[in-house]
Amino acid sequence: MADAVPDAAAGATAETAAETAAETVAATPLGDGGGKVTFVGAGPGAADLLTFRAARAIAEADVVIWAASLVQAEVLEHARADAEVLDSAAMSLEQVVAVYARARAEGLKVARIHSGDPALWGGTQEQLDRCAELGIATEVVPGVSSFSAVAALARRELTIPEVAQSVVLTRLGGGKTPMPPGEEVREFARHGTTMALFLSAARSGQLVRELLEGGYPTSTPVIVAYQATWPEELIVRCTIGTLEETVKEHKLWKHTLFLVGPALEAQGTRSHLYHPGHFHGFRKADPGARRALRERGAGS
Repeated sequence: MADAVPDAAAGATAETAAETAAETVAATPLGDGGGKVTFVGAGPGAADLLTFRAARAIAEADVVIWAASLVQAEVLEHARADAEVLDSAAMSLEQVVAVYARARAEGLKVARIHSGDPALWGGTQEQLDRCAELGIATEVVPGVSSFSAVAALARRELTIPEVAQSVVLTRLGGGKTPMPPGEEVREFARHGTTMALFLSAARSGQLVRELLEGGYPTSTPVIVAYQATWPEELIVRCTIGTLEETVKEHKLWKHTLFLVGPALEAQGTRSHLYHPGHFHGFRKADPGARRALRERGAGS
């Protein structure tokens, strides 16, 4: 689906709003109120996947900024009845920063709720930088990422001994944000390990081509997840060879995550951590099992 192109009037309105917000920030005195902005990871969707710390931050906030299109409304049940609630989906960065400036001047606590984990594709760093310029205190509360939520729903570990010991988190190039050189999907695919691919459903044909060019066989297992942990979630298993037709069959183009790699079906391997021949600070190794591990070349 192509991005909508705003008309000139809409563009002018957005530009004016941004300029007004920027002027508000510049004109707002810092004062001695202090204030604080807490960036809260809301998780992949389900409200009960919030951490205790996240729920507490929302409950203590004077102002709650959330994205109605990405976060379930049940999350707001933690907010105070008298809290000011703003939908960030209708706000520019400048307008959000203007709220932070007001919080700095008036000593307000702000809970900025982000979907998933704020460390991944959340637009968090640019806000943290602006908060530093304003001199307002900040805190970041991690959240459950959608890739780990999908693995849990599929009941799969992503790092299987002797199969895959790494997980690559990335997205397909060609979207709104350019990819840095060397971070193409085909380059990461050369590792042959587990990959979690965000923001790529709208270009599923390109995704398949790059995965194959990187060296994955067409039979490589794929888990396609739409709106994971939401009431309308859809989890479908396929292969790289059938990925594109699966996406088109279910008409997926956003809110979709792909897990790719041999670990998604691997069986028969065993971690050394709980092997009787392995020892650590809390457990001694069984001598016979230890010898067996050494004979296999497992090392110490």
